[in-house]
Amino acid sequence: MDISVVIPLYNEEESLPELTDWIRRVMQQHQFSYEIILVDDGSNDSSWKVIQELKSKNEDIIGIKFRRNYGKSAALNVGFSAAEGDVVITMDADLQDSPDELPELYNRIKNQGADLVSGWKAKRYDPITKTIPTKLFNAVTRSMSGIYNLHDFNCGLKAYRKEVVKSIEVYGEMHRYIPVLAKWAGFKKIQEQVVQHYPRKYGTTKFGAGRFIKGFLDLLSIFFVGKFGKRPMHFFGTIGVLSFLIGFFITFYLIFEKLMSIANGTHYRNVTEQPLFFLSLAAILIGTQLFLTGFIAELVSRNSTDRNKYHIEEVI
Repeated sequence: MDISVVIPLYNEEESLPELTDWIRRVMQQHQFSYEIILVDDGSNDSSWKVIQELKSKNEDIIGIKFRRNYGKSAALNVGFSAAEGDVVITMDADLQDSPDELPELYNRIKNQGADLVSGWKAKRYDPITKTIPTKLFNAVTRSMSGIYNLHDFNCGLKAYRKEVVKSIEVYGEMHRYIPVLAKWAGFKKIQEQVVQHYPRKYGTTKFGAGRFIKGFLDLLSIFFVGKFGKRPMHFFGTIGVLSFLIGFFITFYLIFEKLMSIANGTHYRNVTEQPLFFLSLAAILIGTQLFLTGFIAELVSRNSTDRNKYHIEEVI
């Protein structure tokens, strides 16, 4: 199969018939074998009924329904597991992404060797309450991930080599960081394509400020797990040892000064009466706790079922 189109959706009953017809026309025009995977993320409108009707008319449509709303990341993860196409393309269900972009995205993956192609909506029709946080989010993500050639990490229109989606796990709000997950998994050919962005035709946006905050926290999680997931002692242990040594040397300095004052017969405050003593004590305690945290995290990591799960590109 050439293409799997994975579409997560929540309360998009009005747009689904138009979207699936549009995709079908594009696929037939370019003679692609394809499947459309519609993942209903616990919609409370008639979206699932519409999917059932569409399925009865088009056998290339696959419907997956969640019992409740789990979020876009969960929907994408399930869609990725079900996808069988050589190239997997994700898009939103609100008709703001154009299926006319699919052939070029497929070409970039299949014929030009890209692992992942992320859409860039250079001209957007979103409200300013969404565009400003998105620009800030993208700037922070570029800086922390080192993927400087992407302008829009959160664009729903993306194309992947099949091996990419089968090698990553998407959860929480991490659909925003799939290029980062792909990079950590060893897929380096990450590219960008300018895509058309259309005004929302039906329904209302599902964007909220809370998602931006959760997304930033997930970025920190990705950064930590990607860099230290298999060696947590390197992170906690390093900081712990530094904190312990700082506290130790401050204490040693205070005791040394006290002994010198006694030897010289001069008055000097007791070590425990000085603010520096309490600072050093706190540093020693924090350092010890961080070291123990790293030790426990190392034990958890070594006993994890995927402690030796590595992404192997080729075996000969």
